[in-house]
Amino acid sequence: MRRISFNVLFFIKKTKLLKNGEASVCMRITVDGQRIETNIRKSVDPSSWNQAKECVRGKSRKANELNSYIEEAKIKLHSIFTELEEQGSTISARILQEKFFGLDILKEQPKTLLATIQEHNDQCRALIGKDYTLITVRRYETCKRYLAELIQRRYNKDDLLLTEINGEFVRAFEFYLKTEKECKQNTVIRYMKCLKKITNLALANEWITKDPFIGIKFHEKEVIREFLTLEELKTIYQKEFTVERIVLVRDIFIFAAFTGLAFIDVQQLSPEHLVRDDNGNLWIRKPRQKKQKYVQYSLVGYTTGNIKEV
Repeated sequence: MRRISFNVLFFIKKTKLLKNGEASVCMRITVDGQRIETNIRKSVDPSSWNQAKECVRGKSRKANELNSYIEEAKIKLHSIFTELEEQGSTISARILQEKFFGLDILKEQPKTLLATIQEHNDQCRALIGKDYTLITVRRYETCKRYLAELIQRRYNKDDLLLTEINGEFVRAFEFYLKTEKECKQNTVIRYMKCLKKITNLALANEWITKDPFIGIKFHEKEVIREFLTLEELKTIYQKEFTVERIVLVRDIFIFAAFTGLAFIDVQQLSPEHLVRDDNGNLWIRKPRQKKQKYVQYSLVGYTTGNIKEV
């Protein structure tokens, strides 16, 4: 049976001193490299703190009380750890923290990966048309579905604590996307960026203390796009179709090819995007969906028009 690593450390926050000049004392619980920190609501003069021995120098009443608290806390945490280990129960830094303080003292429930992504996705969906597009939200939703599948297969669980997400899990997700989902490199990177946004959110909210993406880098592959020649476009343009729906698809494709507009931009075209210049010539003027840059296209000389982004 694999031995679980466990450690508890007390330290002070010298960079964020209190108004009285003292430093807060914090407790850090680490289990298998995953750690969680708690402010124990006690403070000391930074000059009296001995980090090597994790105690306060001196024999004052305050020093004795704090040192006793630290010693008793270490004993209690080791006792909780040993009890859980003997029972074969799941052990994590968050679980040890909860059992040490008591569930009623910790108001916040442990944050899990899929629940956090769902909360993020719900907020994104509410901002469609403002800060997000539908295709972006759908990508986050697909990412959550893939993560749920991986967690179920690899860990036989419905969800994982955020504190359980580490570099090993990140690499496992990348491998899963490439093998089980047969995603290409650039598609894999898009989903990995979705996961990284969630872990960055967790770091910013101090739900986790270590970035699971440390040392992990992704490189997109250059995509060489082939372009249709004018003769090929003419062949498509002159092709006769008996199905009206296909005729419409052909016309939209030809229009997009000559204007340079993406499908989503063509889909969003409306009469308000048609403007006339001083000479009475018609122009298309609208913001691009992707870059939000305005595109101007002259409808004079349809097959020879030029695109100009401003």
